[in-house]
Amino acid sequence: MNSIATHPELEPALQPVSHTTMGNDPRQTLPILEGRHVTLRALRQSDARSLHALLTAPEVARFISPPPATVDGFDRFIARTNRQRTATFMCFAVTAKGSDTAIGMFQIHEREAGFQTAEWGFALGSAFWGTGVFEESAQLLLQFAFNTLGVHRLEARAAVRNGRGGRALQKLGAVQEGVLRKSFLCGGEYLDQVLYTIVQEDWRASRAASIQAPQSLILH
Repeated sequence: MNSIATHPELEPALQPVSHTTMGNDPRQTLPILEGRHVTLRALRQSDARSLHALLTAPEVARFISPPPATVDGFDRFIARTNRQRTATFMCFAVTAKGSDTAIGMFQIHEREAGFQTAEWGFALGSAFWGTGVFEESAQLLLQFAFNTLGVHRLEARAAVRNGRGGRALQKLGAVQEGVLRKSFLCGGEYLDQVLYTIVQEDWRASRAASIQAPQSLILH
């Protein structure tokens, strides 16, 4: 799925502390990515109803690849996604701590052998926009991509009209590289997309800088 419009606010002091649970080969067994407030896990058939309710909402569906129109369609999508899961394609459900209900999805797939280049996409229910769920989930996915999969270059595409989605990617350190003209068919119309990238060395430098920077004092 293409990037969804999200623009969460999250204080630096609340950045996720990730814990990854996985088998011997993370490219064969989808890991569980745990943060302070969210968990990313494998999709389950029981996720079909909640994902249908959240991701078919007009404000969500307007800038993503068309989601299945029915609960049964989501059920088939989940079954197909899990069958197709390989060492080069992974799809995570997003859940909030204290609940196992899926509220969104993150995907990552290989575009160049050995995950030198990969592409990611995401969709999140609008009730969770602006809550920090997106940013923490995205940080978990970035840690997994760069630290575990060894991705060198991570790409994302967002419709030019999807300004909030673009800003959300830029907050994560993504750099706009260019515009892909009429590259995304959505609602019967071809839309221009922005290509955003994060490269591993920049991500590591940004992480190091954030760790070294003094934390702001939060007054109540």
